[in-house]
Amino acid sequence: MEKVWLKEYPAGVPAEIDLSEFVSLKDILEKSCHRFADLPAYSSMGTTLRYRDIDRLSRDFGAFLQGLGLGKGERVAIMMPNVLQYPVALFGALRAGLIAVNVNPLYTPRELAHQLNDSGATAIVIVENFAHTLQEVLNKTPIKTVVMTQLGDLFPFFKRYLVNFVVKRVKKLVPAWDIPGAVPFRQALRAGAAGTLADVPLNRDDLAFLQYTGGTTGVAKGAMLTHGNMVANLQQASAWLSPVSKPAEETVITALPLYHVFSLTVNCLTFMKAGGHNVLIANPRDMPGFVRELGKIRFTVITGVNTLFNGLLHTPGFDRLNFGALKLSVAGGMAVQRAVAEHWRRVTGTSLIEGYGLTEASPLASCNPLTLPEYNGSIGLPLSSTELSVRDDEDRELSIGEAGEICIRGPQVMRGYWNRPEETAKVITRDGYLRTGDVGFVDEQGYVRIVDRKKDMILVSGFNVYPNEIEDVVVLHPGVLEVAAIGVPDDKSGEAVKIVVVRKDPALSAEALIEHCRQHLTGYKMPRHIEFRNELPKTNVGKILRRALREG
Repeated sequence: MEKVWLKEYPAGVPAEIDLSEFVSLKDILEKSCHRFADLPAYSSMGTTLRYRDIDRLSRDFGAFLQGLGLGKGERVAIMMPNVLQYPVALFGALRAGLIAVNVNPLYTPRELAHQLNDSGATAIVIVENFAHTLQEVLNKTPIKTVVMTQLGDLFPFFKRYLVNFVVKRVKKLVPAWDIPGAVPFRQALRAGAAGTLADVPLNRDDLAFLQYTGGTTGVAKGAMLTHGNMVANLQQASAWLSPVSKPAEETVITALPLYHVFSLTVNCLTFMKAGGHNVLIANPRDMPGFVRELGKIRFTVITGVNTLFNGLLHTPGFDRLNFGALKLSVAGGMAVQRAVAEHWRRVTGTSLIEGYGLTEASPLASCNPLTLPEYNGSIGLPLSSTELSVRDDEDRELSIGEAGEICIRGPQVMRGYWNRPEETAKVITRDGYLRTGDVGFVDEQGYVRIVDRKKDMILVSGFNVYPNEIEDVVVLHPGVLEVAAIGVPDDKSGEAVKIVVVRKDPALSAEALIEHCRQHLTGYKMPRHIEFRNELPKTNVGKILRRALREG
């Protein structure tokens, strides 16, 4: 498709990015740590690590990992919320030449075991609040080394003691666990400091992440994101930010979890490249606490999903904050609702800028101009060096204004799915385009507009939920004969999971199903609505028609 969108690019944003400037994320990190050494890099609960601290601590942690015998290309799982240990562990692994495997700390034992086994990770860094989950499955995984950390491990001594005591003894947020041989995070840093971090040459083709995402089969797959993919997306994001963002001057609020690819790329990495200051919010669900924290910070950028912005707007005190420094609010992960965008502008004086991406694209594919005066209902313009093609079911390219599946091609598109060539072939076309599964069109100005979703995927607060996975869990209950999972509109999360069930046991209750699901599914995947029917709509070959359930 002709790049009609280029004429809408803001001044200073190039049509193509420079792919030769950096060869790896390690290259970017080390240059940023040197260039911005004295500037704040990451803060949490009033404690700040400067770029020189990140340089030293990640060097030490990388040396520790190498000291375990881990060689280039081995996988290290990182399972923690937004705490200071996250960037230290991540950058340490990348500098050691290892592949990072981000793990949602809210995973159930079943979900955790699948990801560890599928990735082949041999080491894991985990906050002890979630150690009990790991304990249940550890002996069924290839994990050989467990590095255990407490939430306050990188705080000054007294604060560290106080925070860890309150979390564990007062609030009792750490369930009992017993993992013999687990290495304390601070001990790992000391061991690394006594060693040497060997330089591991990396190039654009080396893998940086196995970033897990669901699939139509319900089995989470690892998107292979290379250093080249990630560097390209950082360059694309940096170019897009250039009209409003200045190096070494931005303070960004990081409330979305860093293990989520949007926050990982945009917050943790892109602003690190630019010498920005990431303020980590460990528990954004505590909206009153979140608002109090915002009141202490003169922030210039905030990122999130529609539900996060909506939650802030409805939290007492938010409208009384000082937004004088705020110049950029970026939303991704799920569609922005017009009412939220307009309310956000009234309260903060800034537009809520919507972008679009997916894990397989590192993730950014398109974004609205950051100078956009008001909500326009689109997902923006394809980024620099990104090609877009809208195709029909026969893989024929459609014209401007015609709706079909949105397909993208560019240096940010993944190599493929880890150990799943057949799944890769389903989403990467012969000419190198990534099938997004979303149906939309490009308008005359080049803005991309989504009109439908080709896949049955359910989007809950920016997280993908796949019906087959939910159905596979529900039918494990002996009282269930058949089940279909669909997404239904929800004011708080955008969509919520609904299951329509045909009973095998007439006495089966909704409460029993919820309890069953709670043992196997992360919170955002939990069914919020349950309907019992005598039968489910099906095709003449017996396939359940989810579409009919959504429409009926």
